Amino acid sequence: MVEWTDFERATIQSIFSKMNYDDVGPAALSRCLVVYPWTQRYFGNFGNLYNAAAIRGKPMVAAHGKTVLHGLDRAVKNMDDIKATYAELSVLHSEKLHLLADCLTIVVAARMGAAFTADVQGAFQKFLAVVVSSLGKQYH
Repeated sequence: MVEWTDFERATIQSIFSKMNYDDVGPAALSRCLVVYPWTQRYFGNFGNLYNAAAIRGKPMVAAHGKTVLHGLDRAVKNMDDIKATYAELSVLHSEKLHLLADCLTIVVAARMGAAFTADVQGAFQKFLAVVVSSLGKQYH
C-alpha cells in the first residue's frame, strides 16, 4: 500500500478537480500517439493516424482521451486502494497508460504553468506511477 502525504493527496485532488477533461484528455492521447507512434497499433479501429494533424483531428482519439482521464477519476476517489480499483483491467492498459502518463504530465504541466512546481510534479507523477504499477501487478 502506498502512503500519501496530506500535500500529495490534496495536490492530486486539486489537479483533477480543475482539469479540463475536454482539453487535456485529447491532448495527452494525441501526444502519446505522435511521440510513441508504435502505440498507434493499439488503435487500429481509429482509422488513418498517418500524421500529427490526422491524429489531433480524429474524434475517436479525442473521445478516448477523455475516457482515459475519467478512468483516472476512479483512482483519485480510491487513492488508498488503487490496485483493487483497477483489478479488472488488462495488462495492455497498463502498458499503454505507462506511455500516456508521461504525455499527460507534459500536458498538465503546460496547462498549469508556474503552478506546476517540482513538488506538484512529484505528487502527480507518484500518483500516475502508482496507477500504472497497480495495473501491471495484476498480471506480473
